[in-house]
Amino acid sequence: MSSTPAAPKHRYRTTNWSHYNAALKARGSLTVWFDKNMSWFAAASGKRGRSPTFSDAAIQFCLTIKNLFGQALRQATGLVQSLLNLSGLHWPVPDYSTLCRRQLGLNVQVPYQRSAAGLHLLVDSTGIKFLGEGEWKRKKHGAQSRRQWRKLHIGIDAQTMQLRAICVTSNNVSDAAVVPDLLAQVPENEAIASFTGDGAYDTQPVYEAVMQRGAIPIVPPRKNARMRKGAMFAYRNDAIGACRRLGRGIWKIWSDYHRRSLVETKMNCIKRLGERVMARTFERQVTELHVRVALLNRFTQLGRPATVPVAAMT
Repeated sequence: MSSTPAAPKHRYRTTNWSHYNAALKARGSLTVWFDKNMSWFAAASGKRGRSPTFSDAAIQFCLTIKNLFGQALRQATGLVQSLLNLSGLHWPVPDYSTLCRRQLGLNVQVPYQRSAAGLHLLVDSTGIKFLGEGEWKRKKHGAQSRRQWRKLHIGIDAQTMQLRAICVTSNNVSDAAVVPDLLAQVPENEAIASFTGDGAYDTQPVYEAVMQRGAIPIVPPRKNARMRKGAMFAYRNDAIGACRRLGRGIWKIWSDYHRRSLVETKMNCIKRLGERVMARTFERQVTELHVRVALLNRFTQLGRPATVPVAAMT
């Protein structure tokens, strides 16, 4: 009985080890997140009532330290205070109540870099727990009905590996329903070259939203998919025809569908900052996840590996 030979596994070699090594070391430096020239105090709003004491940048800095080290709000204020003292700055630090109140409606600034030749958007979703026990208790004693999750939808740039879109919903919202919100977070003057997602995005509203932005949808059709009329389904019909004639594997190679694994890698990076969110209300949970996204984009800006394929190995 003959067995099918295994597909060769490709190896990759990093070509910028010195730069990437320096970037990894810089991720552990507190000076990356702190700038002495930042606006720590809020400017006058010109409205009636007392203006806030601390700027949004100061609040985001405190929440970044909190998420970076997995601390509670009170512990984060102590760490920020010690950091300011070591820097020779006698600035006041927001207390727990101020951070908790400002987190409710904070406009998180997420840094990103534009792609040189069009945005190739890769989307996916995952669950983030905010209520319930850990995995050990679940396996030993069973899960309780109070285990609750938030659903995190993200879109990343395939070239820069930075997160460009994020949406937080309850766990009963489908992946396809948030695609218009994800696309709306990309500026109108920035061209979207392609939109790549798994089979959950094979719906008519997704194709409509993607085609309105002038992007190419790269979504695998369902196994029982049929041809549909209309200009918006042209790429879908081509995918169905290619899968029928050549096979789904060939279509994935030709369409660069394999790039979608990059967004799954980014999901793992988000969860390494914490398998759950610490905030209890939905609005604060959204802010906490946006802070994580800004933190990861800053990591990526410091440097990422440049790899090239080498000889295949069996």
